Amino acid sequence: MKLGYTLFYVDDVSKTMDFYEKAFGLKKGFLHENQYGEMITGETKLGFVNHETAGSHGFEYEKSNLQKNPSAFEIGFVTKDVELAFNTAISAGAISVCKPITKPWGQVVSYVRDCNGFLVEICSEL
Repeated sequence: MKLGYTLFYVDDVSKTMDFYEKAFGLKKGFLHENQYGEMITGETKLGFVNHETAGSHGFEYEKSNLQKNPSAFEIGFVTKDVELAFNTAISAGAISVCKPITKPWGQVVSYVRDCNGFLVEICSEL
């Protein structure tokens, strides 16, 4: 088996894709009628599904938002300049959780929340 994709269930797929483009420098890939969209991220896809479409899967889930604590899940983006990427994300509307710090093992790590309240790590390579 291999990891094929990570999907976030969101209110507005197009708005979320615009945010990820501005905040994290990703490029938009596939978009279907604001129901499902994918960013260009290499072999493993990052996608967004609107809540109406996700509701058709036949199970309930807790919706993420900025008024609640983030879920016990994160997505991580690796970059050479964490400080610059963190500041770019904040300028695009991301919410600061933890400014860049150097961990004991030498990796620089920071955290923001996206426009839907999901936790995003911006870090250097390990």
